[in-house]
Amino acid sequence: MTDKVLMKGNEAFAEAAIRGGAKFYFGYPITPQSEIPEYMSRELPKRGGVFLQAESELGAINMAYGAGAAGGSVFMSSSSPGIALMQEGLSFMCSAEVPLVIVNVSRGGPGIGGIQPGQADYFQVTRGGGNGDYHIPVFAPASVQEAVDLIYEAIPLADYWQNPFFIFADGIMGQMMEPVRLPEPRPFMKEADIRAKKPWAITGYGSDATKRRIVKSLRMLPDELEKHVEKLFKKYALAEKELCRYESIGVEDADIVFVAFGTVARIAREAIEILAGEGLKAGIIRPISLWPFPYQAFDEISDKTKVVISAELSMGQMLDDVKRGVCGRYPVSLIHRTGGMIPTSIEIAEKAKKIYLDALNA
Repeated sequence: MTDKVLMKGNEAFAEAAIRGGAKFYFGYPITPQSEIPEYMSRELPKRGGVFLQAESELGAINMAYGAGAAGGSVFMSSSSPGIALMQEGLSFMCSAEVPLVIVNVSRGGPGIGGIQPGQADYFQVTRGGGNGDYHIPVFAPASVQEAVDLIYEAIPLADYWQNPFFIFADGIMGQMMEPVRLPEPRPFMKEADIRAKKPWAITGYGSDATKRRIVKSLRMLPDELEKHVEKLFKKYALAEKELCRYESIGVEDADIVFVAFGTVARIAREAIEILAGEGLKAGIIRPISLWPFPYQAFDEISDKTKVVISAELSMGQMLDDVKRGVCGRYPVSLIHRTGGMIPTSIEIAEKAKKIYLDALNA
């Protein structure tokens, strides 16, 4: 690890990907993440990697599919409507079991929306916007340092699981500056290493590069397709156990439990301090993995808790998962802003106090 350096979020994301071993970047500029391709265009070729700005997000995701199928380590980035255009390719890559790490520096929507931060891509990244049965693991960092660590870790994880991985970071995190420690660089994988470590790739396998694989999504026979999907879901079942991550603070004896991820979790932490000054004990469950969602975290909540509050930059897209985790044991409420509006810690604390008092009087 390096000494701490002050970096803009987007540039730190890009540097983490390069140091993580991502040799290929395909993308298209879109705010609020355009500094990522800008950084990659300057730094990746210097270190022996390949940067290519595609003609569109559609072109970019299919370039990633091709390079990934050949065994290349690929990193991509975009923002909400750009991610929407990539959904078909992401479905193809999940079906073909091609690794990819992709960052969504999300903005407000729907449609083109605005360039301000949002979390309304929750359904898009956790449920999958493409066709068919598939899952993509999703990590949601709450700081630039955590994003760096998760991107660095996700590159070998994507290879291990042979699946795309999402890093879901809102526009605040992409644009803010924080001190980070950068990890030690991994070397880019050479062709001989690809043949040895990725025998599924079309590059070839073993010591003989002429022994080539076919990487495909199309399966015309229904029974063959069914077996393939069932195989994928055995993998996803293991991923649900092994990739689930969360942070839980002060929920054992809390009057109020917040559930929040990313930037909103940081604001909720400040709201907890405000409520403590008013004699109310509040805790927080911060999902780090949005898929798989940490439903087991809700078992740590005590009988003292009067209400669980989902705090989001959306109209309540995470609410379904929160209710599933709570499983009817506590009332569940929502505090939210959307369209690029950001709540203050005072606003969250005041609304939470009202929700708590209403729950007491119900």
